[in-house]
Amino acid sequence: MLNRRRFLQSSFLGSSSLLVNKYKFGELSSQGPIVLSTWSPNVKANAAAWTVLEKNGRALDAVEKGVRVTEADPSDQSVGYGGLPDRDGKVTLDACVMDENGNCGAVFALENIMHPVSVARLVMEKTPHVQLTGEGALRFALSQGFKKENLLTTESEKAWREWLKTSHYDPMITVDNIEEEINKQKPKEVKGQINNHDTIGMLAIDAAGNLSGACSTSGMAYKMSGRVGDSPIIGAGLFVDNEVGAATSTGVGEEVIKICGSHTVVELMRQGLSPEEACKKAVERIVKRNGINAKTIQVGFIALNKKGEYGGYSIMKKFDYGVRSFQGEKVYNAKSIY
Repeated sequence: MLNRRRFLQSSFLGSSSLLVNKYKFGELSSQGPIVLSTWSPNVKANAAAWTVLEKNGRALDAVEKGVRVTEADPSDQSVGYGGLPDRDGKVTLDACVMDENGNCGAVFALENIMHPVSVARLVMEKTPHVQLTGEGALRFALSQGFKKENLLTTESEKAWREWLKTSHYDPMITVDNIEEEINKQKPKEVKGQINNHDTIGMLAIDAAGNLSGACSTSGMAYKMSGRVGDSPIIGAGLFVDNEVGAATSTGVGEEVIKICGSHTVVELMRQGLSPEEACKKAVERIVKRNGINAKTIQVGFIALNKKGEYGGYSIMKKFDYGVRSFQGEKVYNAKSIY
């Protein structure tokens, strides 16, 4: 299983230029529809989203379909089914969506539901609210036909019970110890101990030139019960402005929340910065406010603007993201401060 901190060095090429010439792109001209998501293993999620976009589908439908792939993957211990639990052994999920009209929905600390991203969309579409939490979110999901399921896999439970022996909780990592830890531990162990604050954030622009985004996570492994990070918070883990662009984040959510991270990235793009430049500026804000302690934090942003341009940036190395378009499928290793 691929570790998210390792750059996926192969690129997946495909799709002919004939399809590009035949496609009608709305405001996107030659760029065409695009989907991108945090972390290289999520190329499989991008592939699912692409099946919507290549057929003139809506960006919101694409990101929901893509994120559901990762949510249902038991080998991914940072999102959905198989996610590492909190310190009480409960898998609690957070997710949000935002569409081209500025509509948004989110769920916080949702238990026993496989696809929180879809529940978040229904919060947006079928309630007068933006956010539902905990038991209320669960009752709403059940009322919409979702079924309760046990999301704690044997592997994740085993990892949790092993953690209980020391109950050492340290969500921070450093540049210097990443390679050492990766080399001495198996990928599954690394994911639980090093890579315990990841998420899938996905952004898309469709043939009509409209943007949407989605975000989903099981949060930091072995977190305090009730802890919620940036992922389901509109403006922190995700923000979409159809006139400008969209952004999403991954990493230590508390730090993203403190600078309204994804909203900050979009506003920087509004000022004329490229997606990569905007992500870099947001990362620099986190570094500045943390000073010397910034090297113990990992945060990464990706962004997509109205022109179909995209980019990413992170505090530390080893952050990558996947992109799918008519030009093919590629993975990029984001630039970093350290």
